[in-house]
Amino acid sequence: MTQKKKIAILGSTGSIGTQALDIARANPDKIIIEVLTSNNNTDLLIQQAKEFNPSHVVIANEEKYQTVKDALSEFDIKVFAGSRSIADVMEITSAEIVLTAMVGYSGLLPTIKAIQNKKRIALANKETLVVAGELITSLCEEHKVDLIPVDSEHSAIFQCLVGEDLNTIDKVILTASGGPFRGKTKNELSAVTKADALKHPNWNMGNKITIDSATLMNKGFEVIEAKWLFGLKPQQIEVVVHPQSIIHSMVEFNDGSIKAQMGLPDMKLPIHYAFFFPERISTQLKRMNFSEIRSLTFEQADKNTFRNLTLAYEAMTKGGNMACILNAANEVAVESFLHDKIKFLQIAELNEKCMSKVSFIPKPNLEDLVNTDKETRIIAGTFISKI
Repeated sequence: MTQKKKIAILGSTGSIGTQALDIARANPDKIIIEVLTSNNNTDLLIQQAKEFNPSHVVIANEEKYQTVKDALSEFDIKVFAGSRSIADVMEITSAEIVLTAMVGYSGLLPTIKAIQNKKRIALANKETLVVAGELITSLCEEHKVDLIPVDSEHSAIFQCLVGEDLNTIDKVILTASGGPFRGKTKNELSAVTKADALKHPNWNMGNKITIDSATLMNKGFEVIEAKWLFGLKPQQIEVVVHPQSIIHSMVEFNDGSIKAQMGLPDMKLPIHYAFFFPERISTQLKRMNFSEIRSLTFEQADKNTFRNLTLAYEAMTKGGNMACILNAANEVAVESFLHDKIKFLQIAELNEKCMSKVSFIPKPNLEDLVNTDKETRIIAGTFISKI
């Protein structure tokens, strides 16, 4: 019998985290949950902890520590608080696999700590590689840690490359649904609301990533992530819009062959794959019925209307701390849009302003990246206050 996988889920109350726990629920003989963390959602975190009885629970919001501590007082669970504790727990947990499902920049330090403690990383936090791709990949190499992507697109590429020589890749083709505004003009997008932007046609995701999908920033970050995951040059990464979200991504090899990974738009599949790799374990997930799929279509991404995708390529090409600047600006911009402080098209405008304003560092270390993140958020806030 396969030994049980001991798993830490960072961001267990979010969309990826809750789906990961569905997989654990369906595989009680194969998975043990060792760590659960949440930013603010105490009710769900407490409920999850009572069900899965992990060794450690962390609530990032320190004001909610006592609530969680009291609720779990009858359980043999160590409760911690504060965002720093999420990283610190990586040093003491017996978990072998860490699913990094935290949103945004907050996932960087816990991921670094997990790698340094030789945990396999199931990476659902793309911002980690966007902000610090060179640092993360070199740490994985130094500590001999596997980095298994959980994003559906990168999982698709990863699966296509199993058994292949990376030197034979001509290019990878990331597919994008196009989001809720596919085909819209800038004029049509000038008055869209957050309610419009949160209506993704295919995927069920959290608010931040759903807005990023609507602006194509999510796809831009995936482009940068692909560079680091697979050792690619910018010109080797292409984006095509595929509205059906059936082909999750493709790899074209030097002989002209193309491999594609297909499946229904369900994040449980790439999470499941990352947990059990290199094995393929049977699931009860819904299967694809080709007779029900009338067509698979593809079109070019509109980089002019959806400027964020172009900004991501520019940041990747320039290197240094530029992608860190873009990520921090975008986090501030999306949060501001969700609170009705800026309009939809101003998200990309704010990102571009920050990229031209914040200090550029060609060879940043971790301290540089931390300072870049802080500086960018201050500058982005100043721009927003003037809108």
